[in-house]
Amino acid sequence: MEKNNALKVFIWNGKDIHGKKISGEIEAHNITTAKAALRNEKILVFKIKHKSKLFFSSPKKIKPKDVTIFTRQLATMLTSGIPLIQSFDIVAKGYPHPTMAKLISKIKAEVEAGHSFSKTLQQYPLLFNKLYCSLVSTGEQIGALDKILERLATYKEKIESLKAKIKKALVYPVAILLIAVIITMIILIFVIPQFQSLFSSFGAELPFLTRKVVSFSKLVSNYWWVILISIVSIVSYIKYAYKKISKFRYFIERNSLNLPLFGQLLTKAAVARFARTLATTFSAGIPIVDGLGSVSTAAGNIVFESAIKQVQYEISHGQPLHRAMRNAKCFPEMVTQMVCIGEETGKLELMLTKVADYYEEEVDITVETINTLIEPMMMLILGLIVGGLVIAMYLPIFNMGTVI
Repeated sequence: MEKNNALKVFIWNGKDIHGKKISGEIEAHNITTAKAALRNEKILVFKIKHKSKLFFSSPKKIKPKDVTIFTRQLATMLTSGIPLIQSFDIVAKGYPHPTMAKLISKIKAEVEAGHSFSKTLQQYPLLFNKLYCSLVSTGEQIGALDKILERLATYKEKIESLKAKIKKALVYPVAILLIAVIITMIILIFVIPQFQSLFSSFGAELPFLTRKVVSFSKLVSNYWWVILISIVSIVSYIKYAYKKISKFRYFIERNSLNLPLFGQLLTKAAVARFARTLATTFSAGIPIVDGLGSVSTAAGNIVFESAIKQVQYEISHGQPLHRAMRNAKCFPEMVTQMVCIGEETGKLELMLTKVADYYEEEVDITVETINTLIEPMMMLILGLIVGGLVIAMYLPIFNMGTVI
């Protein structure tokens, strides 16, 4: 009997009252009650079925972008004067991501049950970090949740945009190098062995470059599986060590800041994140010492994270922000000067926002520069690798006249 009364999950497609096509999930005891519940919501159902529990039908993962969109939509609803509970309903029903829509419904149920919005969000730390929950809590306490969510939405949009730009700059050269490796492996394993039988009939000593390429081709052809396992093992270990060994992560991220062009990009991005996050927490009324705790985790680099923690320690012992930042020896002089002006004039939020805007523009410029320079460099590397292999294979053919 209990099994029959258990709630089941149904997936549905239909139209809302305005004729817009929508879809989602609903929990009900059976398909009849599910249809009735949707009719009560004035939804015309086209198709409804029981959600499969097979292992390959796992729920779609919620991404940071989904949280950003949710924050912006909720801020817009509250700014328009719509009550919080009703805002949850509107956002959940119109959200195309079923897993996110379900999460919003769960948050709404918790808030309706008497729990605060910020406390409810703390149940999902992977989606809503300490900074997010702290700002929402501040908004609830001062009665300005709409304004706080507006600032939070702007902050998350800026940060996500920054991440996308960095990703674009880093992924492109990696993709080109991967293509170069794949092409090289194909030539070494499948093309060069075909030339080998031709070379054996020449009856003359092969050029040095050709001999080395043929030897390398044999090595790759015979032990490709060892090479593949070694590469996978090394990459897996590096990923594991990066996540689990703090000294290794510090070594990687410290040296990444010294790379040509890419080091500048990562430094500017970290400074932009620092300034944008601190400006957001400061504008919400969170004390600087408390705000820096959240800022350190948002920096995106362990070197800056350590520097921000040092700044937080010095401020808690009476140092002004600009002096603590200068002592950390991690921030550009222009940034500390602008922070100093902001502290002296009482316009710290404005100065931090200007710093964030400036460095976000600098990230744009650096990404464009990297893309402009990387493309010909990658093409040159690809050309040298593939071209070198082709020349090595044709050198004996060019020398056939001397053999004859």
